[in-house]
Amino acid sequence: MPYINIRVTDEQVTQKQKRQLIEGATQLVVDILDKNPETTHVVIDEIPLGNWGANGKQYLGTKK
Repeated sequence: MPYINIRVTDEQVTQKQKRQLIEGATQLVVDILDKNPETTHVVIDEIPLGNWGANGKQYLGTKK
């Protein structure tokens, strides 16, 4: 049973985009790992921008 966790910053990801991420990630494990889509779980976590960082620095700034 695959479990896929997608984490994105909370910068206005639309329901349509979330649906596309879930469908695409599911199809990826079906195509590559030959997994059953009915038992493939996808969770999208939206992380506040202030809780995200890269290159040793916290992202600050405004949402787009």
